[in-house]
Amino acid sequence: MPVGPATGDTVYEPVPLWAKIPHGIWLREATSVAVDSADRVYVFNRGNMPVLVFDPDGNVVDMWGNDTPYLGTELYEDPYGNTQPRWRGCRFTRPHAVTVDHEDHLWLVDDVGNTITKTDRAGTTLLTLGTGEPSGFQSGEPFNRPTDVAVCPRTGDVFVSDGYGNSRVHRYDAAGRHLASWGTPGTDPGSFSLPHALALAGDAVVVCDRENHRVQVFSRDGGFRTTWHAHKAVAVCTTGTGPDTRLYVAEQGPPPVQHGVPGIGHKIRVFDTAGHEVTRFGADLPGESPDSFNWLHSIAVDSTGDVYAAEVSYVEVGRSLTPPRELVSLRKWHRAAG
Repeated sequence: MPVGPATGDTVYEPVPLWAKIPHGIWLREATSVAVDSADRVYVFNRGNMPVLVFDPDGNVVDMWGNDTPYLGTELYEDPYGNTQPRWRGCRFTRPHAVTVDHEDHLWLVDDVGNTITKTDRAGTTLLTLGTGEPSGFQSGEPFNRPTDVAVCPRTGDVFVSDGYGNSRVHRYDAAGRHLASWGTPGTDPGSFSLPHALALAGDAVVVCDRENHRVQVFSRDGGFRTTWHAHKAVAVCTTGTGPDTRLYVAEQGPPPVQHGVPGIGHKIRVFDTAGHEVTRFGADLPGESPDSFNWLHSIAVDSTGDVYAAEVSYVEVGRSLTPPRELVSLRKWHRAAG
């Protein structure tokens, strides 16, 4: 039986050293995480094996996405103008997000590749959205560096946040036919400054409007409903139905001018559908300790209420260290009480 909704009495405890990653596999950073109906945990990452599958105890039970994971790295320029290493042979250009739908199919977002790939759990491609070529910058046409996917379990409709080079949400039917789009660049209600993640809550589409520091809620036709503040809201997932619905929202940290100031972001906050905070967890400052976050990017919740978090800790922190190194980027928090 699934657990009840989180409340103010719910306690989450970090699980140190949860992921048992085999020697020879490098995450570099775990960009995103999702959970299937059997509580298998899918981690989309920028290392030498793009998709790792874990059981709830942190054991790797499957992996795919690179048939030649030991060919070493090559240098490329990322979208921010930084020269970065990436592993040769990877199926995806730049992993960004993974979603598991109601049929246990995976939707993998390659932001620089400008594609969304639907696969089965073994990695067989079932559908591809996008041509691989970017649309015009802020043109509103799909896609210019898409960021996330949500799938309606009733209709199979697919919602895509798009993203770094657009300010739109696109809606497709289950066969991949484009139905509608909404959103414009800006700060007014219904506009976006980097729609980074989205999820469905009943008949609502919940969007993390990252650079506007807010969550926005829409009808499935794009009608604006409400909004609330969340510091650099970067990821959202939902649990429960009706009044038991909870929205888990990940917050990234402050800008460089505020680095070292406690209590600004670096949290997972839990809301009800009206935007009222239920609880939160995460230390007040970033770090690699089990109760901290470096730079949150994705979250997922399993059937027992445990929470998984993926972080882009290399691109935000590790690459700037001397020498550059891989940091903690995959964490589990156990729902211990409440």
